[in-house]
Amino acid sequence: MTTVLKNQTLFFAFFASFFLLISCQEKGTEIVSNELEEIPLSYAQGFEIQRAADYWVLEVTQPWKGADQSFRYVVLEEHAQLPDGEFDGVVQLPVEDVILTSTTQIPHLDLLGATDRLLAFPNLDLISSEKVWDRIRQNQIEDLGSAPSANIEMVLDLEPDWMMISTLGSDVKNLELLQKAGIAAPINGEYVEQHPLGRAEWIKFTGVLLGKLDAADSIFRAVESAYLEAKALTDQVADSEKPSVLSGVLYQDVWYAPGAESWGAKILENAGGAYIFKENEGSGSLELNYEYVLDQALDTEYWIGSADFASIDEMGAAEPRYRAFKAFQTGNVFTYTGKRGPKGGYEYFELGYMRPDWVLKDLIKILHPELLPDYQLYFYTQLDE
Repeated sequence: MTTVLKNQTLFFAFFASFFLLISCQEKGTEIVSNELEEIPLSYAQGFEIQRAADYWVLEVTQPWKGADQSFRYVVLEEHAQLPDGEFDGVVQLPVEDVILTSTTQIPHLDLLGATDRLLAFPNLDLISSEKVWDRIRQNQIEDLGSAPSANIEMVLDLEPDWMMISTLGSDVKNLELLQKAGIAAPINGEYVEQHPLGRAEWIKFTGVLLGKLDAADSIFRAVESAYLEAKALTDQVADSEKPSVLSGVLYQDVWYAPGAESWGAKILENAGGAYIFKENEGSGSLELNYEYVLDQALDTEYWIGSADFASIDEMGAAEPRYRAFKAFQTGNVFTYTGKRGPKGGYEYFELGYMRPDWVLKDLIKILHPELLPDYQLYFYTQLDE
């Protein structure tokens, strides 16, 4: 068994036993007052958690980039009374049926032992989780269709306890309709987070909505510990020993690559890489011209994130200009699109945000293999390896 699979097995085995131990303590630290108490977060900046004796308040402060409004949701313990105040949604525990709208939310259910609560999802083919696919094969999950947004009529008919909205899609336009129907639609803005562990910490948001914050906190702490342990391996790597890294691809004559403050660029930095675009500010995707990229990255040692190509030859045939780069010529080209679900869904785009520690270890293994001699790549593969 490879090291990464062994690590996965141990990880899930640990939490399987952990769930048995805390099954009677899922509600979180006991609070006897109905005065709200802030539950501190370590990295996430887009939401806040407050706790009273018999209810929780979730506030999404950054629902999307540049947002000037926030959203508040109340999560009631069993038999709790609705507190005073204005809320954008009310969730009553226990929760039995939920709808998700982004594959990045699915690992939250899997890790929290709540996969069986997934009622529906838009475009099932995008999912890679085997746990979810076991339920899909048994016709236990409804397909909301492959349109950009979920089928709102189906959602209203299904009457979930809540439906998690991703602001990367167009489901936000349905918020008022869902609210009138009495369906809570909490907004998940995890993509706004740029710290790798900030996105992973959104499992606590889901944890509150399921009445499983204690479990979510413990899972996050395990991920955090593994990430920081891996990052410590590269802390002493001298700048002169950091290999140069190119990222991104051409699309319709524009080179798209992560900005210097982005999630992807920060993981490359933590992995001990010298990102070639580290001076190009931005937390989103850079839009560069080929001539600029060629000038900056002609002799770059590694090319990480090379789109969905099966081989170097296929990549060069699709865009002959790629052949000019040293990383292409030496074969140091890595992609994260090799691992897919039963219908082609990319596992990286589903699990990667929740497991930045695995992404980081992959990158360390690529850039500094001597630091992780026994580790096997999980998300990334080298073209023509």
